[in-house]
Amino acid sequence: MLENGKKAMDGAALKSALEAQAKTEGFAAMGVTRPDAVPAAGARLRRFVADGRHGQMDWMEDRIDWRADPAALWPKAHSVVMLAEPYTPGFDPLELLERKEAGAISVYAMGRDYHDVVKKRLKRLGRWLIATAGGEIKVFVDTAPVMEKPLAAAAGLGWQGKHTNLLSRDLGNWFFLGAIFTTLEIPADPPAGEHCGSCTACLDICPTDAFPAPFQLDARRCISYLTIEHKGPVDPALRPLLGNRIYGCDDCLAICPWNKFARTAADARLAARPDLVAPDLAALATLDDAAFRARFSGSPIKRIGRDRFVRNVLYAIGNSGSARLARVARGLVDDPDPAVADAARWALERLADAR
Repeated sequence: MLENGKKAMDGAALKSALEAQAKTEGFAAMGVTRPDAVPAAGARLRRFVADGRHGQMDWMEDRIDWRADPAALWPKAHSVVMLAEPYTPGFDPLELLERKEAGAISVYAMGRDYHDVVKKRLKRLGRWLIATAGGEIKVFVDTAPVMEKPLAAAAGLGWQGKHTNLLSRDLGNWFFLGAIFTTLEIPADPPAGEHCGSCTACLDICPTDAFPAPFQLDARRCISYLTIEHKGPVDPALRPLLGNRIYGCDDCLAICPWNKFARTAADARLAARPDLVAPDLAALATLDDAAFRARFSGSPIKRIGRDRFVRNVLYAIGNSGSARLARVARGLVDDPDPAVADAARWALERLADAR
């Protein structure tokens, strides 16, 4: 017997029931692994940080012992349940890059903040697991030092492609990951094999050459890092390469041929908000802090703050070649934030050169 009088259920039966419940909750795929199943990932992470490729993401270094070893994060855990939630766009994100006077926002950030959406679903599934089989759980959605991608690969959900993101033969690469750590013993799945073959589409399309080699990323050159995590001015040599990308970058994801198997998002809240699909750069540049917070309420974009976001918008304005937008940039050359003021001056110089 289990605690609270629950009937014992063999591991295979529990896993089958859990997978069925996960699909009821809207998850597209589930896999199970052990907390100690990814020892090589910790060594790769330490090299990544030692080489400085994490840039300003000090949080990776501050909690590296936990991040490098999932078993150390919660020693009581015996199993890690990894779940995939699709957010596949209904359009080609690469087409947005041609609309120079509009901003290109990463698909994952066009809908409701996935941290909230996925975590609530994980908690419901976790409560079901406790009610069914007992034990204890902890749930994580990109909010703790958990190496979700290596764990998901170990759980058989897919493999880390040459762009370092997780790929699946059943889902493509448009999906979020969630983790349930549990004290229960649940049968583990075999790890997934790598199926990139000779394809280098994701490496070839990267505007900033952020991949030093296949399966390696230098975040300091990655547009997602530069527009989201990087504080202060961006290297002037990289600014023209940002194009109109104002929050994140989807190029390496969008070009992947495995996306022919991508599934539609099950939760409508993850669908793109119409006002975040190619928004007008002029309107975004004039947002003050209150207007920024109001416009991006419930969006992951809100966390980078007005100043960093407007800095990105001004880089996009500088890359637009639009004389109409020069007036907008001119109005921000004396902005209180130094990075915003610097970006405004750069945009004006760039537009003058374009003329």
